[in-house]
Amino acid sequence: MSKNAVPTAKGLERLLQALRALPGVGPRSAQRMAYHLLQHDRAGAGELAQALEGALTGVRRCERCHNFCEEEICALCRSSRRDPSLLCVVETPADLAMIEQTMSYSGMYFVLMGRLSPLDGVGPRDIGLDRLLERASAGEVQEVILATNFTNEGEATAHYVAEMLRARKLRVSRIARGVPLGGELEYVDAGTISQALLERREI
Repeated sequence: MSKNAVPTAKGLERLLQALRALPGVGPRSAQRMAYHLLQHDRAGAGELAQALEGALTGVRRCERCHNFCEEEICALCRSSRRDPSLLCVVETPADLAMIEQTMSYSGMYFVLMGRLSPLDGVGPRDIGLDRLLERASAGEVQEVILATNFTNEGEATAHYVAEMLRARKLRVSRIARGVPLGGELEYVDAGTISQALLERREI
């Protein structure tokens, strides 16, 4: 601790460190959140703690698509209204949620829970590409739609997956570039994502 630093209680320090684990939350933001919860909304803080504990113990990954759910197979994968011949590959559950908000896609999903990034030590096994290949090759899937983000890592992941699937004689398409270069689906409006899906191209 520096000479001019204000001493903090251990519990408060632990809370500050925990809040900083959230994306985009720096020291000042964490401090504002912590002080607000402790000073103005202790009941809300308790609810947040219970919700986090419940999510950590009750939420798992779907055996088929890897999305978050509380059952072995999620509601989307169990739905008879979905088209099993289409399989959309996304990086995160947030990307899946954004595509669902467009109400323009009725197929199935596979959530990678990441993207290839050799510099960070993330390889094919780390994002479940073996499970994806098994799912896509099972016989039901007629087209795999790659909806990874248009970042360097997302593009590299799409290229790798496309090569892997084409080797199995599977039809592979990529969402159109209505999504801006470097853009992430989680932050793109639903209309743009919907158009990108409709104008997807075979690769």
